[in-house]
Amino acid sequence: AREAGAVVVPAMAFFGGLGDLLATAAMGDWQEADEVHIAYGLSSWHPTAGTRLSGAVSRERRGDRRLRYTGGEWEYCTDAPPTLTWDFPQPLGPRSVIGEFTMADVVTVPSHLSVPEVTTYMTADAVRNIADPGTPAPTAADGSGRSDQTFLVDAVVRRGGVERRAVAHGQDIYAVTAPLVVEALDRVLAGRTRTTG
Repeated sequence: AREAGAVVVPAMAFFGGLGDLLATAAMGDWQEADEVHIAYGLSSWHPTAGTRLSGAVSRERRGDRRLRYTGGEWEYCTDAPPTLTWDFPQPLGPRSVIGEFTMADVVTVPSHLSVPEVTTYMTADAVRNIADPGTPAPTAADGSGRSDQTFLVDAVVRRGGVERRAVAHGQDIYAVTAPLVVEALDRVLAGRTRTTG
């Protein structure tokens, strides 16, 4: 792709897009960092049929292993992911999360940021929702068609003893995907990208 001058955008939805953008913003003028942490605080996760299908394909490809990025390398893991508490900014506050929750960010972030450690987290309640085959699809809660789900994404970048943070919060992870994808497509088509490959 780089030799052909083509732009490849591996992920530009809520997952794989927003967290990466926040980590990049938090990185700011740093050329490298020690670690990136991206924590997803979802009030609930009512998956669409597409989300369920994507998850099934991802699990099949990974052989039910988790993918993590540590020591500057990707590795598959079969041990149980850690459960811990993440101190989200308000209005969410401290929440139980599943660490090393496989997300696209562990691939996208180190592909363009110089960082040897990338860890992603998901609120435990949301993980229970997505794991339950009986969890229904999202339903519209307002006139715009958005669900009542709320989210807070917390990206923390550390270098030495310094920590930088970028946060985004809103309503309905699926409603956020459309503007992210449209903006990315507009930038690619208008030639407003910084790199190819």
